[in-house]
Amino acid sequence: MRGFFLFITLMLTTAATTSADTVSVAVASNFRQSLQLLAPSFEKKSGHKVRISAASTGKLYAQIKHGAPYHLFLAADQKRPEKLEQEGLAIAGSRFTYAVGQLALWSPQQQFQGKANTLISQPSLRRFSIANPKTAPYGVAARQTLKTMQLWKPLQGRLVRGENIAQTFQFIASGAAEMGFVALSQLSKEVKSKGYHWVVPQEFYDPIKQDAVLLKQGANNPAAKAFYIFLQSDDAKALINTLGYSPVEH
Repeated sequence: MRGFFLFITLMLTTAATTSADTVSVAVASNFRQSLQLLAPSFEKKSGHKVRISAASTGKLYAQIKHGAPYHLFLAADQKRPEKLEQEGLAIAGSRFTYAVGQLALWSPQQQFQGKANTLISQPSLRRFSIANPKTAPYGVAARQTLKTMQLWKPLQGRLVRGENIAQTFQFIASGAAEMGFVALSQLSKEVKSKGYHWVVPQEFYDPIKQDAVLLKQGANNPAAKAFYIFLQSDDAKALINTLGYSPVEH
């Protein structure tokens, strides 16, 4: 741990003295919009640039394992960043929780009103979308929620699985599915005002703790070091807490 603190000190020094560079960030789909809002503030303060690549946590993890040139990994779980540390592909001790996700039931269709369990179980509901639990932590949370509501088995023939939470949102928005579970952070005020949404009680599923980790390929990149520090700043945390995430407890 002492060595990691020395590493952070070096990062702070180099981040303040080097010229502009670009940080390549692999980010879970649910956090893409939030990262796009955070990036301009960082770029203005640091002079560095942020390049964003978004996909499911499982897919990004596989890409990193195969040598994808990312500097930071912002996952939608804790498991994959921890594995990258163990596998020597991330800086040991650099992992931290940057956000805690919230799950929401959503439909853009105005006719859906009432209790969530009644709406989900009605026979007229033809397609219900969730993210794939095999690749997306929000899919795991959706499965846990449906099991808590005793609706997992009854819905099997009607489930439409998105590769990630962004694709799940698109399935619902396009009408390919009438309703489904998305990340609360995906629902803007405008989206909420036009359809139906219900914030799932957090006791229905395990906490969606989202961890970030500095990858080995970012260890000598000044922009990566600076952005890693920025993500843990009070300004970044304050913005994240307004975007549909629960406060991170330390």
